[in-house]
Amino acid sequence: MRGVVMYTAGDVRVEERDDPTIIEPTDAVIRLTATCICGSDLWPFRGVEPADHSVMGHEYVGVVEEIGSEVTTMNPGDFVVGSFVISDNTCEICRAGFQSKCVHAEFVAQIGTQAEKARIPFADGTLVVTPGQPDEDLIPSLLAASDVLGTGWFAAEAAQAGAGKTVAVVGDGAVGLMAILAAKQLGAERIIAMSRHPERQKLALYYGATDIVEERGDEGVAKIKELTGGLGAHSVVEAVGTQESFMQAVGATRGGGHLGYVGVNYDVKIPGIELFTRRWMSAAPSRSC
Repeated sequence: MRGVVMYTAGDVRVEERDDPTIIEPTDAVIRLTATCICGSDLWPFRGVEPADHSVMGHEYVGVVEEIGSEVTTMNPGDFVVGSFVISDNTCEICRAGFQSKCVHAEFVAQIGTQAEKARIPFADGTLVVTPGQPDEDLIPSLLAASDVLGTGWFAAEAAQAGAGKTVAVVGDGAVGLMAILAAKQLGAERIIAMSRHPERQKLALYYGATDIVEERGDEGVAKIKELTGGLGAHSVVEAVGTQESFMQAVGATRGGGHLGYVGVNYDVKIPGIELFTRRWMSAAPSRSC
């Protein structure tokens, strides 16, 4: 089969890979219908994270071709949406809602779903069967459910977005936009999107944002406080992963507020005194990519 391999930073190739087969009785082999590039794929592409003949891809949907003898929730021919992390969905950690920290957790990026087919371990816990075959125009939306929707939703939950809350979202990529959608669905009263991109601002407003803040850094923090009577937001989502974005998120969180951070971060250093002086802000880490 054909699959994407990153030889090293900036060197991405489509080449022949071995067809996947059932290895464990809990496996499924799926034929990929759609797959895409995640923002986290850009770290190795830019050389921030090492890449050495790495298979690529962890956002995917497809059709089941073969199942192991212990798989019970799907059959060949079923259309499935796959998670970006392998999980059995039955262990104690999974049942607590942290499937990406499953005792059997494995990142699908190590399997590589930017390919024609993939073997998915613990298929019952990792793959979700759709009700029937989706229309072709629905598949991109289902593909978003493979990673960015769940990540954005968890970020909003971790930040304890809800009724009567003001939520600030740092980052206007796919995950940040999905966090806005989630905050709206969770009943947030006010949602502040930090964005400088007009096309993303339009999407943010469409998904439920009530305010747009273009400023960054200290100016961005000051603007959030201006909009919240000097207090900061009850709930803040950090969906970028840089030092600057993280500290901006910390600064935008009011005392006693909650910060959900889901941006894949490198070299982010969190000064403890900053968290302490936020009056015991609660920070909830990601279960995502």
